[in-house]
Amino acid sequence: MIADDHDKSDRGARFLFIAASLVVVVAGLRAAGQLLLPFMVSVFLAIIFLPFMAWLRRKGAPTALAVLATVLTAVAFLAAVAIVVGRSLNEFTAAAPGYQARLQQLTTSGLAWLDARGIETAGWGLPQIVNPGALMDVVGGTLRAVAAVAQNTFLVILTMVFILAEAAGFSRKLKTAFGERSEHFDRFGVMARQVQRYLAIKTLISLGTGILVGLWVSVLGLGFPLLWGLVAFIFNYIPNLGSILAAIPPVLLALVQFGPGRAAIVASGYLVINIGLANFLEPYLMGRRLGLSTLVVLLSLVFWGWVWGPVGMLLSVPLTVIVKIALENTEDFRWVAVMLDANPARSAPRFLQR
Repeated sequence: MIADDHDKSDRGARFLFIAASLVVVVAGLRAAGQLLLPFMVSVFLAIIFLPFMAWLRRKGAPTALAVLATVLTAVAFLAAVAIVVGRSLNEFTAAAPGYQARLQQLTTSGLAWLDARGIETAGWGLPQIVNPGALMDVVGGTLRAVAAVAQNTFLVILTMVFILAEAAGFSRKLKTAFGERSEHFDRFGVMARQVQRYLAIKTLISLGTGILVGLWVSVLGLGFPLLWGLVAFIFNYIPNLGSILAAIPPVLLALVQFGPGRAAIVASGYLVINIGLANFLEPYLMGRRLGLSTLVVLLSLVFWGWVWGPVGMLLSVPLTVIVKIALENTEDFRWVAVMLDANPARSAPRFLQR
């Protein structure tokens, strides 16, 4: 009896210690956001571009040359993002007042049409709710934050160079530290391959989404096609909610430019592209859906957005997936990964077993 009470006391003390540690860690992450955000972006980019560096090394390129070529590719990518975001946002900001006035006019006309048919709309408050400026704040703020991180090129690229250089010989360090047949070495290797595969596939799907969206709105004659393609690419890292947020501004712009018919066509294109890529191609490549429940996606979006702002929102799901993959490969905390999963009854996904 005394032993049972002692065990319960130990478990309670352990729980309180873990909870207090989490509070301290979260507070530290939030306080050190300006320092950690560029580092996290560097890690994110390094993982994405690591397969390219590995491919160069398999082709016989020296490690230094492979790292240099990979970094130059990443620099070109960041420069393109910063240029497109900067120019498109400046142009859209200059034209936004005219679009907002036109949308308010359409809203007022629609309400008058409903009032003429006996539908009371006085208490709806739609003229205040339908505010393109407010709707663009989320997208615009996120893009500005991405551009700011991209413009902080020196720290991001410098960190990425060291990460890629270390990655070339990191497996040898693990073998020396834990032994080639160590369980820790095997688990770390599995986790690294899982995270790298997830981010690579997610990036390819996001890139395909951005290209298709940009082409679709360009064919329809919608303004700022590069901006909407980039928005679709970036926001596709947020499952479910990201595609909705990315579609709202161009649909409203189509409504202002062409009317409800063309706006419906734009929305239909977004729907087809996202359903086709996110619901069919992505599960086929990964072997299953993302695995996070919608509630977990929403909570991770809110949490990382609170900790690191708009860029934290974009990194929220990849970070949560990385945490989930790490927990799936541990015995003590696998139950947490089960709680995060949308369908805990299913077996381990195919792409996690490769």
